[in-house]
Amino acid sequence: MKLLAFAGSSSKQSINKKLATYAAGLFENAEVHILDLNDYELPLFSVDREKLIGQLPIARTFLDKIEQADVLLISVAEHNAGLTAAFKNIYDWASRQKRLVFNNTPLLLMSTSPGKHGGKNALEAAKISLAWYGGNIRATFSLPSFAENFDEETNTISNKEYDAALKQIVADFDYGQKA
Repeated sequence: MKLLAFAGSSSKQSINKKLATYAAGLFENAEVHILDLNDYELPLFSVDREKLIGQLPIARTFLDKIEQADVLLISVAEHNAGLTAAFKNIYDWASRQKRLVFNNTPLLLMSTSPGKHGGKNALEAAKISLAWYGGNIRATFSLPSFAENFDEETNTISNKEYDAALKQIVADFDYGQKA
């Protein structure tokens, strides 16, 4: 099974990337590829800009990575109660080449934040938005108060209840055929 994991963040110290990497490692017998949105940086999307410069190959490369995956694991970061510009921008560009960007691939959608709500606004926004673009969301997980619940030295969830909940989600994850 090929699992593609990434954070919806361009932060070099992304806590969502740390969470995504940890969660990806919980999937047994998975060939894990961790994608970094910094490798897919593009100018801000607009129809006018697209007319000027056309469809960009880096967006196609992003789509190719998704198409090769059997499972997607995305941990979205929250900026001002919404998705980050970096995440939204890459899939805006990609959607111009293929509407179902996320390819109806089984998806574990996650979020974390420094605050007690764990990026739940971004998680909710992603649930709505990704569904329109082939996001086949099979499960969700939110980790609140990242610094209090994640041990960055061991790269593991330190809160036993949250760790057990994520491990149960992974154990029960529906790998079934794409929708």
